[in-house]
Amino acid sequence: MARGMELESGIKKKESSMVDAFKQLVRFGWQQALSCVFPVVIFASLALTQVIPLPFLPRYDWLLLICILMQWWMLRSGLETRDELKVITLFHLIGLALEIFKVHMGSWSYPEEGYSKVFGVPLYSGFMYASVASYLCQAWRRMNVELIDWPPFWAVVSLATAIYLNFFTHHYLIDIRWWLSALVIILFWKSWVIYEVGGIRYRMPIALSFVLIGFFIWVAENIATFFGAWEYPNQTEAWSLVHLGKVSSWLLLVIVSFLIVATLKRVKGKKF
Repeated sequence: MARGMELESGIKKKESSMVDAFKQLVRFGWQQALSCVFPVVIFASLALTQVIPLPFLPRYDWLLLICILMQWWMLRSGLETRDELKVITLFHLIGLALEIFKVHMGSWSYPEEGYSKVFGVPLYSGFMYASVASYLCQAWRRMNVELIDWPPFWAVVSLATAIYLNFFTHHYLIDIRWWLSALVIILFWKSWVIYEVGGIRYRMPIALSFVLIGFFIWVAENIATFFGAWEYPNQTEAWSLVHLGKVSSWLLLVIVSFLIVATLKRVKGKKF
């Protein structure tokens, strides 16, 4: 009899633990969804403008107007702070510079017409990079992120700079992305990110968080190219899956994004 009661109690505890874990997973998903408002609006706009042609302006120009209005609304509603807007604007400029260079080198293209195209690149494309920064800033604030054993400032800035420059220089010199990836592992070997879900603190190796974010951006890239956000050379005739090797590029770009946000957070404290 006592053994049966102990068994029943153990089953109830296990069920309760599973329910609690599911609730935490739902809370985590909800926090992530709230942090992804800007990217979701961009993807929804890409899909809608492809299915429903809008009058008066080319599609790329409508996308730019939608992104500007979305940015204005997020600031006005309090979803983003002024300091976060500064970070997002920085990413917009960094991304736009990279886009102009990559399109010039033939890495991908924007085949549709648009009044807001500069050197073949529509200005809305910078907002796609800005949306990554928006996600990082909001997730950081919503989940009360803290960094443990963060490397020295000079090392972080040097690595981020080297990663970004390699996106340009590898067209002329040797591609050192794998060396840079190895440096990331070495530099952040002891670093952890601590985040909060439902009042409970969790931790994760920072290198793992880079990989996860980079993978999901690659998934998002496939969705974006499917809806005609941009076009790779192998997608001119028909859409095809973006090569899995692009995950490494997004991984490095995410690292640059994360390092910039983390550095600014530490410089500014918790003001944003």
